[in-house]
Amino acid sequence: MTLPIRKRRWAPCAAVLLMLGTACDGEDAPRNEACGEPLYGGEATDEAWRTFVDAQGRPTDSSQAVTLESPVPGQTYAMDAAPPTWRWTSPLASRLPSRETPRSMLAWLGNLLLPSAQAHLPPVTGDFYWVQITVPGRRCPVELLTSNMEWQLDAATWDVLRAAPGQDLRVQVTSAYLVQNRLREGPYRLESPRTIRVEDSR
Repeated sequence: MTLPIRKRRWAPCAAVLLMLGTACDGEDAPRNEACGEPLYGGEATDEAWRTFVDAQGRPTDSSQAVTLESPVPGQTYAMDAAPPTWRWTSPLASRLPSRETPRSMLAWLGNLLLPSAQAHLPPVTGDFYWVQITVPGRRCPVELLTSNMEWQLDAATWDVLRAAPGQDLRVQVTSAYLVQNRLREGPYRLESPRTIRVEDSR
């Protein structure tokens, strides 16, 4: 069963960014802050995503990277095809959840006195996956952060990929295990991005 992408209040903004992104294709270039947040799936949150962003400067490690079941190497999609579902497996998925540290009394009192502190979602623990699709001519990659082991591409994302027919699109997946939003293991990246294409069948 395909799990839905979690919606956020700013999800429409993410869709606009998908449609309007322009200019660069640096495969492993540092992420441009102007690109905004990714789409989210499963239990992923913006705080978890920022942990991934902060870890970008670490040495590349592919020893525990995901195994992409789809798309396969050199995958080609027809322009009129339905949005595909991409799936992967990961060694991190077998990790047992770490015991989370109980909130301190001071934190409890702070939340009682300042309810606005609850604006953020609770810290998350588990394996998470940051999928980035580099599209030639776009300044910003198309991105998803998820705790799921699959991505059913939404219509807006699929439209962006179909807008670059016949060009090489690179799919990179970064994985990590977080404990209360803190990096416990990883990040791990595919040794080489997976290259795919959308072809005009006419």
